[in-house]
Amino acid sequence: MPDKTLLLIGTKKGLFVFESKDRKSWNLLGPFQGGKEVNHAVIDPRSGRLFATANDAWFGSEIVWSSDLGKTWHPVRQQPSFSTESGSKVERIWHIEPAREEEKEILYAGVAPAALFRSEDNGETWEEITTLSTHPTRPHWHPGAGGLCLHSIVLDPQQANRMWVGISAVGVFRTEDGGKTWNTANKGTRAEFLPDKLPEYGQCVHKLLPATGKSGALFQQNHCGVYRTHDAGQTWTEITKGLPSDFGFPLGVHPRTPDTIFVIPLKGAEFRCPPEGKLRVYRSRDGGSNWTAMEKGLPQENAFVGVYREAMTFDNEPKPALYFGTNTGKVFCSLDDGESWSVLADNLPPVYSVSAATV
Repeated sequence: MPDKTLLLIGTKKGLFVFESKDRKSWNLLGPFQGGKEVNHAVIDPRSGRLFATANDAWFGSEIVWSSDLGKTWHPVRQQPSFSTESGSKVERIWHIEPAREEEKEILYAGVAPAALFRSEDNGETWEEITTLSTHPTRPHWHPGAGGLCLHSIVLDPQQANRMWVGISAVGVFRTEDGGKTWNTANKGTRAEFLPDKLPEYGQCVHKLLPATGKSGALFQQNHCGVYRTHDAGQTWTEITKGLPSDFGFPLGVHPRTPDTIFVIPLKGAEFRCPPEGKLRVYRSRDGGSNWTAMEKGLPQENAFVGVYREAMTFDNEPKPALYFGTNTGKVFCSLDDGESWSVLADNLPPVYSVSAATV
């Protein structure tokens, strides 16, 4: 087992870092970036740098980094920003995604209003990928309840020029040429809130993740169901059957078992709490064909909580643990693929994101 497991908890009031040598007892570092809304934080495994989004209602949004696990912080030299001619301003930074191992010093960031930025110098400067921002469908993009946000960035592990992004409430876009051109990738996903229930775009994808080790295979939790694709998003198959609702935000994909996935259903857009007031994690071991409710150790009455899109993750240890956080400040951990849960942390601010690393 690696020397230490780190859990990065982004919250409404800063970043909390927990460390453990056995994943049973945890030590708190921080909080860091106090008062800032940290929608996402990640440790780049290539450099060891900790990157975080620091969003402030008064002073704006920025990406900050630390090379000593939060003891000291630095804003990047040139923050993601739109050209003066665009008339747009970055409202919030949602996600930071390190590129592949061989793509040294390259990172991506997703922001609102929906745009994708790329850095080629270890996060110090950022350039907008304007081919996505100027896509022909752009004049018809509409925001979801959380704004017009690009929140999911997926790099194909085997095809260097292929990547996907998820945008609320627009859908999934795919590039096969490293971002020179983009195509919609939503065939088969529903948009029940639109007159056309199966449009080319306009779906509200909530979270998009790759299937473990399978090039071109993805899972998504949508506003209207859970889906999988085996053809890079050319077509999607709905796998909601067996779940108590088709609405939810987080998604977990097991890093060792390709078809094992996890979701946390919520009642619906108007009441974003677990059905029946029971906080349950649902697991499928066959890519979504069958689902099993996991509830041991989770509150099964009056659990009026929510779980946001970035707030579920696995660590990458030989026997991976699964974690998720709630908007009531609890973080749960399972060491047995969701069979049982324990409280890792409590009384935190609302949890926006959970990510893990080993050092």
